[in-house]
Amino acid sequence: KQWYQRRVAITAGGRLVKDGMIKKIEEIYLFSLPIKEAEIIDFFLGSKLKDEVLKIMPVQKQTRAGQRTRFKAFVAIGDYDGHIGLGVKCSKEVATAIRGAIILAKLSVIPVRRGYWGNKIGMPHTVPCKVTGKCGSVLVRLVPAPRGTGLVSAPVPKKLLNMAGFEDCYTCATGQTATLGNFAKATFAAIAATYAYLTPDMWSPTVFTNSPYQEYTDYLAKPFVKQPKKEVKY
Repeated sequence: KQWYQRRVAITAGGRLVKDGMIKKIEEIYLFSLPIKEAEIIDFFLGSKLKDEVLKIMPVQKQTRAGQRTRFKAFVAIGDYDGHIGLGVKCSKEVATAIRGAIILAKLSVIPVRRGYWGNKIGMPHTVPCKVTGKCGSVLVRLVPAPRGTGLVSAPVPKKLLNMAGFEDCYTCATGQTATLGNFAKATFAAIAATYAYLTPDMWSPTVFTNSPYQEYTDYLAKPFVKQPKKEVKY
């Protein structure tokens, strides 16, 4: 949080987070507010987030002078407790690609819904229902599993499911799963679909309050003054 305080928040959401008006990340998801600054995720989940580079692959473009090679990085980020993000970035240098992919992964962080296989005993441990995600030819299906099963999966979805906080899950994949990028994106899409289903336990009416943008509209209407940079004397 100290690291976040040093940076000037630019977007409306960033200003509300920095000044303590949005207190939980769930408020952002509840009102579908756009997350356009990676520091918002750092502010709420910073210490818990772990990132992992899934793959770095060279990609080439044919030019008159020959080929131009760049590096494409796939990075997964999660807190192992209900939040996960996936970022893809292409750059001339490996380090720059990884850095950019981490930022994009933070911007794409989504909440994950967990459920039960049978009786609702203990904490939720698996996917709440069968969910499917697709990218390119790759189709990934996640199926609820009984407690103690573990993650029955290929290495790529296993990392994502583990980072999302699932303990038990069966998976089924079809298509060209050797294409790691599409395999990871399809798994991410399936995990994101867990909150897309309106199950009976969510039928009770949600009492919405005003959106933070509406609630703090007077504060946001004030002209945003950028702090002048202090001159450093050597």
